[in-house]
Amino acid sequence: MQSSNDNDRDTLFTRRDALGLIGIGTLAGLSGSLPFSPVHARAPMLGVPKTAFRRFSLGEFEVTIIRDGSKVISSPFAAFAADQFEEDVHELLKANLLPVNRFELPYAPVVVNTREQLILFDSGNGPARRPNSGHLVAGLAAAGYAPDQVDMVVITHCHPDHVGGLLEDGKRTFPNARYICGGMEYDFWSNKSLLDGDPSIARRAKVVQANVVSLAPRTTFIKNDGEVVSGIRAVFTPGHTPGHLAYHVESKGKRMLIWGDAVVHFVISFQQPVWPLASDMDQEQAGATRRTLLDMAAADKILVTGYHLPFPAIGYVEKYKGAYRFVPASYQLNL
Repeated sequence: MQSSNDNDRDTLFTRRDALGLIGIGTLAGLSGSLPFSPVHARAPMLGVPKTAFRRFSLGEFEVTIIRDGSKVISSPFAAFAADQFEEDVHELLKANLLPVNRFELPYAPVVVNTREQLILFDSGNGPARRPNSGHLVAGLAAAGYAPDQVDMVVITHCHPDHVGGLLEDGKRTFPNARYICGGMEYDFWSNKSLLDGDPSIARRAKVVQANVVSLAPRTTFIKNDGEVVSGIRAVFTPGHTPGHLAYHVESKGKRMLIWGDAVVHFVISFQQPVWPLASDMDQEQAGATRRTLLDMAAADKILVTGYHLPFPAIGYVEKYKGAYRFVPASYQLNL
């Protein structure tokens, strides 16, 4: 004897079957054949998307992060923790679901529109420096800006990936701009004696001679806590380079820290801030600077952007297991 549940189930199956048959009949009538013929709707593989920019408001200012490109390097261990045991570095990377043998190093210049001036922080690599980079001008265009609209270019430090885009084909990329650079940073890198010294320093100094020194007449050299414009002030962050400067940006009580290369890897530099970067010129000082910056950003809940953080390179710092971790910004910047 069938239960009422069995009857309901049979009724349900019958209705479903009927709907299916109706659908098949309808499709067959429309197409002239059964709908089971294979459909070939192939689309090309498009690769990883390369978003050009990210824009948000900061008080009365408008901030745009531009994608200049990226570089894949083969050993996070050698680049970010060479004085540590390799297995310890690999363990940290694996714990954060990252590969141990490859790392993508993005480049992310920042544009701040104060309503009075359009200010660019760092100039990118320049189109001729390395593959997969030098896209700043194209990124600016995608964001709605032309190079001749840039009123000021602010340099965090004089490494080639930050100053390589100041000139293109020997001409100023930003023809109407004036420039801001830390006096200590410029004095170090513009010294011609560096050209005959350590090869890695000489290579960087050569780029400074080619791209920065010629702009000195149009450059204001500021002190370690100098003001760029109202609401934007330098923060002395030495170690990565002798005169590295971060910049504190504030409008209507909203704050952001542009820290250049003072903090680089979004896991290693946060969770192990004293581990030395191979590119830090004073590794002990750089570690102390990282910890100071991260502690300030975490305590004050300041929005941060770093030149080499994963694009769009904007987020927050929170304390984590005796150190820190990076929290990427999400929709809070859209509201």
